[in-house]
Amino acid sequence: MVQGTLKKKSAATPKRPNALGPKKGSRQIAPKKLSLIKQQKMTKKLTAGLVTKTERNLAQKAGHLELLAGGKKDKSKESANKGGK
Repeated sequence: MVQGTLKKKSAATPKRPNALGPKKGSRQIAPKKLSLIKQQKMTKKLTAGLVTKTERNLAQKAGHLELLAGGKKDKSKESANKGGK
């Protein structure tokens, strides 16, 4: 028997990467013991308080730096005064 004509292969589509975003990190298994659950809740609460406290402290210091002499504003005023005289 005579075979039919060969079918043409379709053009290969360009491959795209499988991961289209950030990779998922490893998951943490939640503790089952009651004492460990309480301990985890406590550490989460305390660390959140520490983080907010340090962020507030840094924000206050950064805001205070703008008031001190020697910043960008003072330099631009000095250069304008020197050029004008």
